[in-house]
Amino acid sequence: MQIFGNEISKKDYKKACKGQKKFIKRFGDDRNVDYKLNLVNNEVLTKPFGLKTIVIDQNATSDFTSVVPEKPIIIGNIRMGFGHYRISMAMASAAHAMGYTPLWLDLNSFPETTCTKIISAQNDLYSMGSRLSQKSKLFNKFVWEPLNYEGFKKLSYNAGDQKNAELMTSVFKNIPKDIPLIGTHVWPAQAAIHAGMTKVVNAIPDNWPMALHLAEGSLHTIQTQNSYWGYRTLNGFDGDKVLNPMPMKDIVYTGHYIDDEIVKNIEEDCKKRCDRASNGKPIRFLLTIGGAGAQGEFFAEIIKTLMPYVNQKKACIYVNCGDYANVWETLKNLISELKNEGLCHTHFDNWNDECDFAEKAISGTDDYSSNGIHVFCNKDIFSAVYITNLLMRACDFLVTKPSELAFYPVPKLFIRRIGGHEMWGAIHSADLGDGTQECQTPEIASAAVKQIMENPQLELDFCKNILNAHKNHVYDGAYNAVKLALGMQI
Repeated sequence: MQIFGNEISKKDYKKACKGQKKFIKRFGDDRNVDYKLNLVNNEVLTKPFGLKTIVIDQNATSDFTSVVPEKPIIIGNIRMGFGHYRISMAMASAAHAMGYTPLWLDLNSFPETTCTKIISAQNDLYSMGSRLSQKSKLFNKFVWEPLNYEGFKKLSYNAGDQKNAELMTSVFKNIPKDIPLIGTHVWPAQAAIHAGMTKVVNAIPDNWPMALHLAEGSLHTIQTQNSYWGYRTLNGFDGDKVLNPMPMKDIVYTGHYIDDEIVKNIEEDCKKRCDRASNGKPIRFLLTIGGAGAQGEFFAEIIKTLMPYVNQKKACIYVNCGDYANVWETLKNLISELKNEGLCHTHFDNWNDECDFAEKAISGTDDYSSNGIHVFCNKDIFSAVYITNLLMRACDFLVTKPSELAFYPVPKLFIRRIGGHEMWGAIHSADLGDGTQECQTPEIASAAVKQIMENPQLELDFCKNILNAHKNHVYDGAYNAVKLALGMQI
């Protein structure tokens, strides 16, 4: 077995084959099953993006080809945390803006398939590891950080994933092989290649090159120049060994993967931020709970720091708990003031209300969205992810770990990472000037909050840097990825 002309040792190949056999024994092998497919609307994403979701429908009376729209593009993804869904939404938004119909293909949404059973098992392990890494410094230092930083970087790891991806091809059987596909996680990209899809883009996340993200046979898109060089040379993917590089035809720098509605409003949104900073209006902080539901202690400390400013109407807090309602209960137990219903307003599982709130917050047409604390939580995963994108345009600072949100054109305050690979997202953002350095402790994060509140010039500088990056097309990655999937030049 070779990966980009680099030989995988017999030992590692045997290990990869053994891993595949274990999954077959545990979950079965459905590569010969004929899954009939159909398209359905998505309650959250069809309205803004014209998006259709690919579902298994064994009662479908017509061939899948007959229901495919005229200008389709498949967005292949998995639910593993929130980041891959967020990239998918950016791609869908860009595709819709360019006149194409995005077809949502989540390989983790077909519970009857071997594919979903494998991914769900892996996702459960990853989520457990993420949460445990925040509770145990020893586990984080000796297991989680090394795994996410060096373990996933090894070429041998990709060999195992490639064998496992062979078991994820069944849902592609009835999909026309010439439909363009963008994989926002490597497994959909790998599975698409194994299934014979011919126009596959592998949209690589993060800013730390890892063999985990390789899908040979696809076109790899990269968000940063640093990451481009790492993938181009495959440096460090097999210790100190100098490897055959990835061919230039297989890799393209695109810029950050950002939604159309966010990119086209960068100038207007930054103008409003500068107005709030310059004229003493409440500064809005958007706190986002990640897909693993971790890091509650950071958010509690930041909220405590902001409470005096909120009471003085100098600050406003938006909290997106994602799909973790228990996080809000935990925060209320840690901060008694959050039980004050006159101060805290909950927006739970009411998508129309949340969209209306975000629209008013963006336009600045009411005081309600500029004062107090507003908490969002949605059982629906699409709402849980996308409400952050809507509120992002209305906020002054996004408080987040340096995950995929590190690449968005909004001033950012970074709390501690979950996994060593995320470190480089914060470094890239700080170098670009649209985010802070990573705050390693709640105390450091709180000190950063005080700096922001007492020095309005900091927000003005962040906005200036975002506008400069926008002029240099740094945030055009989603448009470029779609163009490449369609065979266009960028």
